[in-house]
Amino acid sequence: MYTPKFQNEQTELLMNALLELQTPQEAYRFCEDVLTVQELKSITQRLEVAVMLRQKVTYQEIAHKTGASTATISRVNRSLQYGADGYHLVLDRLSEKAETQQK
Repeated sequence: MYTPKFQNEQTELLMNALLELQTPQEAYRFCEDVLTVQELKSITQRLEVAVMLRQKVTYQEIAHKTGASTATISRVNRSLQYGADGYHLVLDRLSEKAETQQK
């Protein structure tokens, strides 16, 4: 069983709030209210970096295509290799969903 490193009442509220979002439109609305534009850009950039790292794209190419620093790319790579598997969980599910929709 996974135990989060930063679990507390506040993070529990956030995680439960995220689970209540039912559509992409709701997710956009929530993120627009909760995150700054820069925070949203940072999160989306990290997710894009994770996708590219899983595709074995080089750091140089990732930096060029995303504008991410090598420090950010390295941090995402470390999470992919040694983290809580959150990136893998989400990206695997998105991939499965895309495959199902193509059929």
